[in-house]
Amino acid sequence: MAYLSAALPVLHGRSMSLVAEAAAPQQKPERSPHQHAEPAPLPALTTLSPDDEQFLDTLERANFLFFWEQANPETGLIKDRCNVREKDTSVAASIASSGFGLTAICIAEKRGFISRSEARLRVVQSLSFLWHKLPTHRGFYFHFANINTGERVWDSEVSSVDTAILLCGVLTCRQHFIEDGDIAQLAHAIFDRVDWTWLAEDTSLLSHGWTPELGFIPSRWDFYSELMMMYLLGMGSSSHPLNSDAWFAWKRTIFEYDGLRYIGSFAPLFVHQYSQAWFDFRNKRDRYADYFENSAIATDVHRRFCLALNEQFSDYSNALWGITASDSVRGYVVWGGPPAMGPIDGTVVPCAAGGSLPFLPDATMRVLRTIHDHYPKAWCRYGFVDAFNPLTDWYDTDVIGIDTGIMMVMAENARTGFVWDTFMRNPEAQRGMEVAGFKPYDAAPYSSSGSVAQ
Repeated sequence: MAYLSAALPVLHGRSMSLVAEAAAPQQKPERSPHQHAEPAPLPALTTLSPDDEQFLDTLERANFLFFWEQANPETGLIKDRCNVREKDTSVAASIASSGFGLTAICIAEKRGFISRSEARLRVVQSLSFLWHKLPTHRGFYFHFANINTGERVWDSEVSSVDTAILLCGVLTCRQHFIEDGDIAQLAHAIFDRVDWTWLAEDTSLLSHGWTPELGFIPSRWDFYSELMMMYLLGMGSSSHPLNSDAWFAWKRTIFEYDGLRYIGSFAPLFVHQYSQAWFDFRNKRDRYADYFENSAIATDVHRRFCLALNEQFSDYSNALWGITASDSVRGYVVWGGPPAMGPIDGTVVPCAAGGSLPFLPDATMRVLRTIHDHYPKAWCRYGFVDAFNPLTDWYDTDVIGIDTGIMMVMAENARTGFVWDTFMRNPEAQRGMEVAGFKPYDAAPYSSSGSVAQ
């Protein structure tokens, strides 16, 4: 069950803070026969067409229905997943899904999917339950909870990164409803209760979580991943701030594929998406990299990796690619590449492209339109099912909250930058990036060398 969230325990090893180590090539996945010595330049960013806008509006409306309908209005908690082919009776909510859902409500109100009064009521009920009733330890929440009562389910852990995703949703609501004193007060209280110093008691590297039975989970957030949001929130806290050492403690390993160099991990594509759903890394960098450009490079590398798999899996093409942690015919799997990880079998995961919309608009839109137009069984009331395999005619029965959420949020960011603009008005977000040493600069969308600047 631990794999049903962003907190995937797939990154191991001890971090070092040396810039020189981050700058040295440490992993060079082998080239496929289809790769060439000099890479083609990265695609240029383009403006979405009116047809693209209409398609993404349809997608966002469908995505939002999941977060609105698969929630308990009284608790505000949102299901981790939902079966869309038959009546779903599951009661397991995910705090990460709930964080995406709070953000989705702000998008929906802005776009007129629901009224401001409807949105406000749901947000107030959600934040009130989070503050007064949902079990917490030092301000961190259990990963999975009963959607009706808030009780911990599956002996789940108090999750550091899933709490961070929830907090991003809470802070987005605070700024979107800036004039609302009730929402502001609840959001402040929820965020300021989180004791980041407890999680970093004996180290600069935060633990994946804690359980009442076993204490801290040994795995640490020590390699580049979705961890950026967590460290930035912690450093931005005014009540229990993390020391700036935390930002420099995790390791930034350089990967190379098809002549493209970027900071990455042995992990699925979503690690390049989640922090950037809320934090705006465009045209700014710390001492290591421009992380927006880095994610654009990593996304294009993943596209090329899928194209190189075409001889094994004939469905992969420039119009149909994308593998990230998802459901499969074998159950939930952690897969992707390069280098190849997991039992790749030709399955396509729509949120791989959907969650990368701001990075490669043309390439990702092509994939989403192909799925929608040519694979109707991959579409449902809530948008795309979590995954499907055209080679075996297997289609998932479920949608998953975090995968639906990353598509909706990144679709809106690609269209208007609304979530970035709203979230970044929070002083905690601004302070976190300042402590980490981010500086704005005038940058072309992508480097001419097709590599992350070091």
